[in-house]
Amino acid sequence: MAGSRVVLMGDPTYFSIRAGANPHTRTAWGRRKSVDRHKAIAQWHAFARLLGSFDVRVLVVPADPRLTGLVYPANAGFLFPLDAALAVADKTFYLANLLPSRAGEQPVYERFLTRCGFRTAPLQARFEGEADFFPVGKHYVFTYGRVEAQRFRFRLGVPPYERVYGFRSEIGALSTLQQIVGDTEVIPLELCNEAYYHGDTALCAFGPERRFLLTYLDALLPTAALRLKKLFKDELIPLSAADAALYAANSFTLRRGEKQYLFMPAGVSETLQRQVNERGVEPIVIDVSEFLRKGGGAVKCMIGDLGPDEETGLTPEQQTFRHQRDYQTLFPQGQV
Repeated sequence: MAGSRVVLMGDPTYFSIRAGANPHTRTAWGRRKSVDRHKAIAQWHAFARLLGSFDVRVLVVPADPRLTGLVYPANAGFLFPLDAALAVADKTFYLANLLPSRAGEQPVYERFLTRCGFRTAPLQARFEGEADFFPVGKHYVFTYGRVEAQRFRFRLGVPPYERVYGFRSEIGALSTLQQIVGDTEVIPLELCNEAYYHGDTALCAFGPERRFLLTYLDALLPTAALRLKKLFKDELIPLSAADAALYAANSFTLRRGEKQYLFMPAGVSETLQRQVNERGVEPIVIDVSEFLRKGGGAVKCMIGDLGPDEETGLTPEQQTFRHQRDYQTLFPQGQV
């Protein structure tokens, strides 16, 4: 059954930390964290059911024991145009060029999205999808940082080494992204804190026309933070360090009829929820802590946004595939 919006989510059956590619995935001693898989699976199903209760259609990407990052499909790429009510054939999903430890995910997403009826196109520069490129009001924001080989290096201290993670999208992707969106202005912003390695961990556009912006300013270079404050003025909501650490910015905005919602990680402050509510948007909190504390991704990382749920022009085979991969078809009784 068609819903208000359609999203991707990745089956969490094999969720684990294999590469340990961001600061949340490793202990202070650099050891990869261990996932409580039973807890993670329960949280994932609770989230998928919650989205379904708001008329969001969840298409589930099958699990692969070698590709545990599939639970974070925000990195798969981005759909353009995103919010326009167009036939699927009139939109293109631009596939991300992921870091080496996750590069094997790209063909999985390509096959899945093609079977769902989308056109796909690869990007050549290092770039990690809507996690770093998303609409904000009348603009698009592109976040990037220094891309480095992930490694350990020696230091003075305890332990006597540290992990270098770097960032996920490089500035070289900017020209291609600007060509894709045409006359829409793209605002490039450089990230500076590896704990906020994607833009969607520090920035979240929400509300009518995505006009409001949650922002953890300390995750950006001072020049980038100043530009945002000048551009968005009172529509920018600075995040406290405590809310930012819970990935409050890693939230998912949804319009259903005339109502606006923001799905946020559980634990965010009452003050922040009140600020969201004051802007005519209802905050909905959901516990995805196992995905944040172990994998470095919360609500938005777990979702690939495919825009309004539109099936015009799909072939019978594409409609059948979508139905087969629909969460409600796969799990009619919820978690099993």
